[in-house]
Amino acid sequence: MKTSKELKQEARMILQGRWGKAVLLNVIPSLIIIGFSLVFIVPVVVSQVITVMSMNNGYYDYAATAGTGNYGTVSSFFSMVVGALFTSGISWTYLDLIRGTRSEISPLKDALRAFNGKTLVTVAILAVLVNLFSGLWGLLLIIPGIVKSYSYSQSYYIYYDSTLNEKEGLSALDAITASRKMMNGYKGKLFLLDLSFIGWHILSIATLGLGYLWLSPYIQVTKSAFYENLAKND
Repeated sequence: MKTSKELKQEARMILQGRWGKAVLLNVIPSLIIIGFSLVFIVPVVVSQVITVMSMNNGYYDYAATAGTGNYGTVSSFFSMVVGALFTSGISWTYLDLIRGTRSEISPLKDALRAFNGKTLVTVAILAVLVNLFSGLWGLLLIIPGIVKSYSYSQSYYIYYDSTLNEKEGLSALDAITASRKMMNGYKGKLFLLDLSFIGWHILSIATLGLGYLWLSPYIQVTKSAFYENLAKND
């Protein structure tokens, strides 16, 4: 298994000459998610304004505020699923670059590549199950939840590889199970890889978040390289 330093060096080599499109590949999903999130947020804000106005006028308009408590839950669920779909498409693109099966990034097309028929459904189910299982373990203690999140971290890559070899691909549960087995003995390795980016996170925060435009692709390519290296050694 390659060291964190070697994986990060590989990532930089892959991104060389592709930084611009890699940044755009990450920005497009963020803009889309923000746009759709506003669709859920605006009704909540409007309802709260109506509530304040009605209370100031001496009455409380229950009809105007009915159901607004569900908007936050719906918005969070939507962001989780859509975020997983975008992240999957981006990660698979970087995996293809690492493998040499492609040489270019098409930002919009690649960001949306998981939004496709059965793939969309399976990735959405994967997102729900991974978050559910990690959350349930997290109810016991925080650390078990974190450990399990690392166990399930390769699920999306494994599902992608299964679609290359099988017409239907693995089910969400099978992909999670395969990830858990693959990560036996390697969870600490991935954790240390994440820790190696702490300095970059601090620098990105110091630049008011602008640094993440370059850091996010760097991390994603490195983690794709981690999976590729792990899959070869599995």
